Amino acid sequence: MLGTVWILALMALINADVTLRAAVAAPIPGVPEMVSMSIVGIVFLQITHTLRAGRLTRTEIFLDWLGRRWPRARHAAGLVFALAGAAVVWAMFDASLPLFLKALERGDYVGAIGSFRAPTWPIRLIILFGCATLIAQFLVDAWRHGRAVLRNDGQ
Repeated sequence: MLGTVWILALMALINADVTLRAAVAAPIPGVPEMVSMSIVGIVFLQITHTLRAGRLTRTEIFLDWLGRRWPRARHAAGLVFALAGAAVVWAMFDASLPLFLKALERGDYVGAIGSFRAPTWPIRLIILFGCATLIAQFLVDAWRHGRAVLRNDGQ
């Protein structure tokens, strides 16, 4: 929800910037920086919901075929996918944590002094939050698939 509201606000900002640039040759300072940081923030705010809704990119054709023939194998593949996903996102979290701490400690900013400056730590915090929730969702999926494998569930 927050990511969607953010997208709408960003669209309004971009439209206002383009209108002011064309009408009075006065663009809004910092729009490119805000857009580039916003894209990252929006992705990490919405990625967990994307996984939970089953919309994360993967080879569904193969998995559906596998599920029709061998449901247990489909869940085993889902378990491997979920555990691998959690491991990859943990590596992202582990790599992002020092960057967040450094940005917070040093007061890192994007933009030009005197024109537009924005701190980078809020976006880095959103990245950590997004990674943490994505790991949790991958582990929930792994639990669900693991139980189905052990019970030999056809669902």
